[in-house]
Amino acid sequence: METSTEGAAADLSGGVVDAGQAASGGDATARERTAAAPTDAVATDAAAAAPDREVVDPGRAVPGEVTAAPGQAVAGQAAPGQAVAGPGDAVAVVPGSLSPSRAGDFMQCPLLYRFRVIDRLPEKPSEAATRGTLVHAVLERLFDAPAAERTASRARALVPGQWERLRESRPEVVELFADDPEGERLARWLGEAERLVERWFSLEDPTRLEPAERELFVEAELESGLRLRGIIDRVDVAPTGEVRIVDYKTGKAPRPEYAEGALFQMKFYALVVWRLKRVVPRRLQLVYLGSGDVLTYDPVVADLERVERKLLALWEAIRLATETGDWRPRPTKLCGWCDHQAHCPEFGGTPPPYPLPVRAAESGGGAQGRMGPD
Repeated sequence: METSTEGAAADLSGGVVDAGQAASGGDATARERTAAAPTDAVATDAAAAAPDREVVDPGRAVPGEVTAAPGQAVAGQAAPGQAVAGPGDAVAVVPGSLSPSRAGDFMQCPLLYRFRVIDRLPEKPSEAATRGTLVHAVLERLFDAPAAERTASRARALVPGQWERLRESRPEVVELFADDPEGERLARWLGEAERLVERWFSLEDPTRLEPAERELFVEAELESGLRLRGIIDRVDVAPTGEVRIVDYKTGKAPRPEYAEGALFQMKFYALVVWRLKRVVPRRLQLVYLGSGDVLTYDPVVADLERVERKLLALWEAIRLATETGDWRPRPTKLCGWCDHQAHCPEFGGTPPPYPLPVRAAESGGGAQGRMGPD
């Protein structure tokens, strides 16, 4: 693993291949956890506790990742102190898919996973997560322009328009600044987004990049039947065919002891791409705009095999929790930023009723192995 402020633009900044040839992802683990303790698979507690770190945006849904409709529950028997709905009140769905965010939720706190995936409790938008969504949109749209026109000033100029588009597509973000009638706080927030976008130009040179894919949805079904889904920020393909997966982070780079957890998302993508295209990405790259760092990792097949075993153990733990209703909380420093304290037993709350019927998850409707045209 390597931390750099220069990234890897030089060796993978060449031409573009057909979108169908682009592969993505990358994964490696410095140490492997045991299958008996899947909730410890990622060291996220202290790494994500600082408020200036990027927040996972639950509003950025991966297609097909939610298995229950609003008001419907995935169920089993209730845990102690948990209300139980009567038979027929809801239908339980054994989960059939995972995205990096939802896998991370369960590893952080099984009850948080239940609140988001099963109960689908509402969450207020946050300034940090919304700013991340805005910055991602700007960096995606910048590549619509010819290479010579991809300048910092052009990128900054995209911020207001992308903010308007975000407000139209997700009206709930407007409430972030409902108490700011003069627009002063909004102006500062937009200025912070512009500074993050501008910092990117000190880390990568977009005039030398021609991404094969941007905001790429990938999906693969493992032999076990588990579907893995995700959205990759950028895929670069060198003239030699080597693949680099890039993810933008608007927070600060983690301390070295938490780097493994930070790479989990990229490892997940690598596994998906390897199963889809039998291609191991040459490099995984995390670009931290908050601190101006670039974290890179070059995965190998053994890494991907370990990640697959870890995800299967995690999936089994989720299945058991679904059928037993044992969604126990896992208190950490992150609890202070959780929107669901009113429903959490750790804060004196009571989770929503949990029904009893259980049925298998619906099989995926789309073609397996989607990653651009083949």
